[in-house]
Amino acid sequence: MNYADSLYPHLLGFVTESGFRFPQLDIAWKSWGRLNEARDNVVVICHALTGHADAEEWFSGLFAESGILNPKEQFIICMNVPGSCYGSTSPQSVNPETGLRYGSAFPVLTIRDVVRAQQLVLDHMRVKQIQLVIGGSMGGMQALEFAAMDRRVQSAVIIAAGARHEAWAIGISEAQRQAIAADSRWKGGDYAPGEEPVQGLAAARAMAMLTYRAPQQFSQRFGREKRDEGSFQVESYLRYQGEKLTQRFDPLSYVRLTQMMDTHDAGRGRGGLDTALAAIQIPVLVVGIDSDLLYPTAEQRSLAGKLPNSFYREIRSEYGHDAFLIEFRQLNNLLIEFRHHLKHHAA
Repeated sequence: MNYADSLYPHLLGFVTESGFRFPQLDIAWKSWGRLNEARDNVVVICHALTGHADAEEWFSGLFAESGILNPKEQFIICMNVPGSCYGSTSPQSVNPETGLRYGSAFPVLTIRDVVRAQQLVLDHMRVKQIQLVIGGSMGGMQALEFAAMDRRVQSAVIIAAGARHEAWAIGISEAQRQAIAADSRWKGGDYAPGEEPVQGLAAARAMAMLTYRAPQQFSQRFGREKRDEGSFQVESYLRYQGEKLTQRFDPLSYVRLTQMMDTHDAGRGRGGLDTALAAIQIPVLVVGIDSDLLYPTAEQRSLAGKLPNSFYREIRSEYGHDAFLIEFRQLNNLLIEFRHHLKHHAA
């Protein structure tokens, strides 16, 4: 499945932080609106773990009439991260030098690798200025790295993500990877097409869903109700979510992207978090979610406290981590407030 509006072909000889060289790296992307003559009306949206370039599908509330995204004035672009299975180069892509799929040879990328690849696409478009970069969860990690790495960025919004991946989140990711590896079809990641370790991926997704939502939401939605065959409704829900993901996502991509998220540390190689974040002078809105179990609000508060020109706001929701994909009214209100602040200080 390819959600891309276009494919930027052949970032030739792209070398990752680990030293792995891609003969070519393809980046799938989708855009809305037009790049203006000054090439400075750009908004970059960064997607989460199993997201894709069609941001209008999963960030629909920001594209609505009441939303902050306006294709009539802005050039909005979302790029599928390399390693994902929605059009960009992934573990199931063919290495042009060998004629074989990358498979387990596909490297663990870093968030910085991803942002650097996206920067090259924007360079190719001759983008002069990025009004805003925005993302939630893994997308928030990318947005933070964009703010640190690209001087064209004028403002950033980081939602439900922290300055680095902490042990709790790394542990959750590792438990999911172990579930995938326990599937007899895993074969170290070198499984054949049509023989994917879908049971392992489904189990990993079930684990993830428990961290994406909040306990009270599960209680209110499912309680202890059972289905006719005797299983709890929450069991059926988790099985459904697991099976649903196996129909659209590659298990090795899931493993590599969770490993990539574990590399996230804005202070790495920059003198530590305090020094690295103090160097980001642009306005940054940091948004936490009061019921987020995966990335608790203490992480967003800490991030905002280390950014010299930041604003911390909080979404109140029973939906947990997933609230940034659900509570669009609250999110839009926060973004509109942030935009008004930017306009006031620019005047």
